Amino acid sequence: MTAVPATTVTPAVRASLAPGGVLRAVVNLGNPVLAQGTPDAPRGVTADLAYALADRLEVPVELDCVDAARTSFAAVAQGRADIGFLAIEPARAAEVAFTAPYVLIEGVFAVPDGSPVTAAADVDRPGVRVGVKEGSAYDLFLTRTLRHAEVVRGVEGTAVFESRGLEVAAGIRQPVTRWVAERGGMRVVEPRFTEIRQAVATGRDRDPAAIAWLGAVVDELARSGMVAEALGRSGQEATVPT
Repeated sequence: MTAVPATTVTPAVRASLAPGGVLRAVVNLGNPVLAQGTPDAPRGVTADLAYALADRLEVPVELDCVDAARTSFAAVAQGRADIGFLAIEPARAAEVAFTAPYVLIEGVFAVPDGSPVTAAADVDRPGVRVGVKEGSAYDLFLTRTLRHAEVVRGVEGTAVFESRGLEVAAGIRQPVTRWVAERGGMRVVEPRFTEIRQAVATGRDRDPAAIAWLGAVVDELARSGMVAEALGRSGQEATVPT
């Protein structure tokens, strides 16, 4: 008997992942590495993945664009979206199921030139306040791991750093590096403080076979070079697991 490939879509898989006959995907425009454009015309690797997954399911796709990871998470966890693009985090895994990561992004700190912080490990000290984007993967990570420094949340880590006069800003390497260059008087702290594993997420209440299918297809798309090509088309850099 010939085995059926794990990426072969079945009616049950289609019904579970696109129960309304349309794949509803939530796209976070607040992560510029993964998504760019406007709510009416999103682009980037996550939009490309949504179209590719809908094509495999043989259904149309509907993109709902938001500006924060916490909003994406809520849409998937509450069943208002069939899939989302989120960083793998223990606090989220209780409510959504993740594929393996399709891309790895670095979280870094930035400090004023005169700061005594010379390495990422120096940040976790009493009296140090770290600005983060509320509900982001690095917010969850730092909330879980920092023991002495204080996490201060806002619309963006860099924005709350400036508005509150904090000691440290945290964020994704690429936009933080651009912000440091534009602002002046700041430097990025090496090494990174975390590696953010971006994956496709769906509700835990979906058919286990559908969740397995989703993981197999995302893995195939990453290994095929599709993810790297999508990043390149959007002018972004990130590590694609192989």
